[in-house]
Amino acid sequence: MSKNSSVIHKTSVGGQALIEGIMMQGPKGAAMSVRLPDGTIDTEEKEFRHIRDKVKFLGFPVIRGCVNFVESMIFGYKCLMESAEKSGFEEIENSEENQSKLDKWLSEHLSKKVMSVITGVASVLGVLLAFALFFFLPSKITDFFNNLASGALTNFRALIEGIMRMIIFIAYIALVSLMKDIKRTFMYHGAEHKTIFCYEHGLELTVENVRKQSRFHPRCGTSFMFVMIIISVIISSIISVAFPYLRNNIAVWMIIKLLILPLVMGFGYEFIKYAGRHDNLLVKILSAPGLWMQRLTTKEPDDSMIEVGIAAFKAVITDNPEDDAIR
Repeated sequence: MSKNSSVIHKTSVGGQALIEGIMMQGPKGAAMSVRLPDGTIDTEEKEFRHIRDKVKFLGFPVIRGCVNFVESMIFGYKCLMESAEKSGFEEIENSEENQSKLDKWLSEHLSKKVMSVITGVASVLGVLLAFALFFFLPSKITDFFNNLASGALTNFRALIEGIMRMIIFIAYIALVSLMKDIKRTFMYHGAEHKTIFCYEHGLELTVENVRKQSRFHPRCGTSFMFVMIIISVIISSIISVAFPYLRNNIAVWMIIKLLILPLVMGFGYEFIKYAGRHDNLLVKILSAPGLWMQRLTTKEPDDSMIEVGIAAFKAVITDNPEDDAIR
């Protein structure tokens, strides 16, 4: 955070790092800016309609959190794929120099429909891997330590699972951050945060002003993930104490964890909205793990990345800063 500036308001603008680009959402809608292979910046306004605008029930507190999470994941994935295409990343990945013998054989002998099926299967496997890493594995590790302690840890099962999940999550992010392409995406993530902070501090959106800002922002999706883990521990602990027989069957316990996931997302979303409007002790405590984690998920951007962040940000804000503030 710049020492020579003070926060005048908190914006309703949020974003996502892309492949050689940034997507922003604000009062004027959504837009994505991507650095093209020729060095220019392509900024495109995107249409993003919330289903809660049509179905009012889905806009109720807690419920809207789960709905917003799913919508953001789908929209963010589409922008990510589009940025890969615009930036020339797909062409580089699919070039003959970067293709393995298996890749070449598949592209030459399989039709696009078959490749689409393979992509779909890969996506399903990815979901199963995420389930295994962040749900099944923490439970098995907890069972292992509980058995070593002759059942003495049973009452602390939810807490231990939460700690295991955090450790696995941190280790996973630390490993993927070592990949060259992921590191560049994390640099764009830093540019996104710095750009938002610059505007919130009432400074002109220039590369020099943005460069001075902090890359750690409390409304980041990383903070949201940690808040969800904390809320999951709280809800799981309550269920574990109220219905102790449920935790003894790992299959039933996994189902319970999946069933409460929408509730966890809902409360997590409400907290992030609350954190955007307040700066009290509770917010600081619950936001602290996510802010620390951003040391891994964000990197210091170069000036060319900051330019992309500024272009995307300007496309979604109004001429009046008061209209951009969180309500």
